[in-house]
Amino acid sequence: MRIGVIGAGVMGAGVAQTAAQAGHQVILIDLTAEVLQRAEAQIYQNVRFRGFYDNNLEFEPVGDVMKRISFTTDYESLNDADLVVENVPEVWDIKQSVYPILDRVCPERTILLVNTSCISITKIAGLTKRADRVIGVHFMNPVPMKPTVEAIKGYHTSTDTIQATMDFLATMGKEAILVNDLPGFVSNRLSHLLMNEAAFVVQDQVADPKDVDEIFVKCFGHKMGPLETADLIGLDTVVNSLDILYESYQDSKFRVCPLLRKMVEAGLHGRKTGRGFYTYT
Repeated sequence: MRIGVIGAGVMGAGVAQTAAQAGHQVILIDLTAEVLQRAEAQIYQNVRFRGFYDNNLEFEPVGDVMKRISFTTDYESLNDADLVVENVPEVWDIKQSVYPILDRVCPERTILLVNTSCISITKIAGLTKRADRVIGVHFMNPVPMKPTVEAIKGYHTSTDTIQATMDFLATMGKEAILVNDLPGFVSNRLSHLLMNEAAFVVQDQVADPKDVDEIFVKCFGHKMGPLETADLIGLDTVVNSLDILYESYQDSKFRVCPLLRKMVEAGLHGRKTGRGFYTYT
């Protein structure tokens, strides 16, 4: 299959890598050559070292995988794509600008996968003339290492689109859990409440970030605590998602913790900036 991937950030690069390793031809698109160059270098390193993390993987030369990925700023290169995965930031104005372009350049048969954690799939599908071929697929980070995704059925998503998406994900070794469409779906409607309340606990000086996370790891058996997870996702992304949930439901439980918003305004976005609730070197 020919797979388009929009957005060459952490998630988009992970999707492109995983699809290429599964044998698909991938077109990775972003706005600038600089972003694409960083993504290419990161994918190369990830493919090169993947054997260290999973001994069950069959070895394939890095160059063979990289040959299946093209890096471009040109949306017109999607004119024969079978499926497109959109991974742009969780900001409605940005999402809103992408889908009319995809609807114009992609063949009528092309399925559009929305990699979103909060925004309604039905709302996004309304930007296109192919609402039956729009479906949500919430990949988990890091994409190459997570075997399960949350798939979201929009109001008009067809049975054929669901099956084709499940088949595509299966080629990448992903199991999909299908849910219905309301903002936040299952994973982020629950997880963001947890991360937000953990930030309130720190703000109220009940405990420091390390102790909050240790309770979840050592008492509840989680692999990561909520604040470490927030740093990994990006605190700016967490705040954007909480704002979407608050706007969608008009429910005060989604009100962003003032400390969390202040950290984002100060440029402390987590791992990607080197500082969040923790400091990274």
